[in-house]
Amino acid sequence: MQCRTGCGACCIAPSITSALPGMPNGKPAGVACIHLTEDRWCGLFDDPRRPDFCASLQPGVEMCGENAEHAMVFLTKLDLLTR
Repeated sequence: MQCRTGCGACCIAPSITSALPGMPNGKPAGVACIHLTEDRWCGLFDDPRRPDFCASLQPGVEMCGENAEHAMVFLTKLDLLTR
């Protein structure tokens, strides 16, 4: 499965505890990463500075579901369970 165009849930829902370019303290859950583009795509997707956490999120039916709303709910729950 490939990332859904216009979704961006993985760049908003989860917290990121590692530093990333422009966000040295990471990113809190529910806050859009500063690298999320206007068309809701990861601006660091092919960049070697992309955090390992982000690269580990692989799109799949369970996580992405049928729409961006499903992905937001799934990733928000996952973030809460893994804190």
